[in-house]
Amino acid sequence: MMRLNKYIAHYSTYSRREADKLITDGYVKVDGLTEENPATQVEERETEVSVRGKKLHPSDEFTVIVYNKPKGEIVTKSDPQGRKTIYHSLPSKFKHFVPVGRLDYATEGVILLTDSSHVANALMNSSLERVYKVKIKGPITKPMMHAMESGLTLEDATAGAYEKTKITSMTFAPFYGYMIQKDSPSYSILKISISEGQNREIRRFFAHFEAEVADLKRVNYGGVQLNALPTGKNRFLDRSEYVRLREFLRHNRKEIKHAAANKQNEARQAYKNTLANEKVDKEW
Repeated sequence: MMRLNKYIAHYSTYSRREADKLITDGYVKVDGLTEENPATQVEERETEVSVRGKKLHPSDEFTVIVYNKPKGEIVTKSDPQGRKTIYHSLPSKFKHFVPVGRLDYATEGVILLTDSSHVANALMNSSLERVYKVKIKGPITKPMMHAMESGLTLEDATAGAYEKTKITSMTFAPFYGYMIQKDSPSYSILKISISEGQNREIRRFFAHFEAEVADLKRVNYGGVQLNALPTGKNRFLDRSEYVRLREFLRHNRKEIKHAAANKQNEARQAYKNTLANEKVDKEW
């Protein structure tokens, strides 16, 4: 999502200040309706915006890369503690790419990055399958398996989290599936498939059962797999992966557009209420 004035400035020759005036003067339409609130949120490639009767056309072209993140890198542009980030390893031409979600410092594997905020948001907010290979200390227990199959809600989910975490409670959706590859008193290995990517979700889940995660690697995100990609290297999506991604975006379009329309209507109504209240104040 993007503010309407920023959208116009980004996809036209108008400045942000000029966009503000065009909007408040009634020269801008959103999905066919005049919009006078510069702060209205619009979906980059799902909302129709026109200025003085001319429709704006955001580019539909985008690029997505896969990066095999090693342990010891932070998924951020810069780190106050001076730790190495993924952008230290990526070629400079990808410095402006946005990461799709996060992997923590000690987790390795698939990270998708894109030059389109629209694509990044669609992927991050989806329930696409995320597949991980997990090594835990200790055996796999029946309560653990039950929680993987049925889900789990914890009022205190701080075990396995960062020390200064602000997220204390957490609900874990049932796993899409899991496969036990090794089960022993000393350590166990599983392949798990989940629909979310909450803050240290997997580490918190197993910590609840007093099972420390010794190794964690994401091997698949929404059908995009590591395959033979070496650690610390990147590649572009292949043709079949782009086809599946575009199909996902098409299927996701109606839901996004519906949500965006609701937000626009709420913002429009709130703006009208503000104007009405201002009018009443002036009359008084």
